Amino acid sequence: MALKRLTFSPVPNRIATALVLALLLGGCGMSVDGINNPLPRMGKEKAEEWARHWTESMARTARAEIQPQTDPDVPAANFTNCVGKNNESADDGRFTLDYSVRAKLLKEQHAEAIRAIRDTLTKKGFEIQGYRSDPSKDPANLVDAKHPKDHQFVSAGDVTDELLVLIVTTPCLLPPGAEQQQF
Repeated sequence: MALKRLTFSPVPNRIATALVLALLLGGCGMSVDGINNPLPRMGKEKAEEWARHWTESMARTARAEIQPQTDPDVPAANFTNCVGKNNESADDGRFTLDYSVRAKLLKEQHAEAIRAIRDTLTKKGFEIQGYRSDPSKDPANLVDAKHPKDHQFVSAGDVTDELLVLIVTTPCLLPPGAEQQQF
């Protein structure tokens, strides 16, 4: 399975919440259809480049400006080992990537921006896992989506009056040249 590129014309606790959502929705599985099905192949550098492209595309769709990473304790890219739904763990180098950035946008534009991202994801074949536009909630505006075939997870939401968080979680990936461990 090849991963597709999307084309779009004080926050750590909220990011952690979104990443937990990604894991609960299945963003980190060893294999989707069968425990030994071939995993998509991609190296960490390419996966990070791919996720960066996605967040940049979401920012363009939202008409938001990605902000520089300022907190060294909260890296944009977080690589973790894959763990299967039955707690399988392999030693073949497979990994998932959680990638998040913050993008500056005025509060009064958040609802429209999240709606635009949701609509673009829907057009690209993503299934919307959750969507909200409710100023009485925190976050007020949020969309979570997963691709039914390629199993990427994407999330966007407001985190402050001037910031959105944009998150991409890859499915389990196997580095090129690594032999896939069988269970």
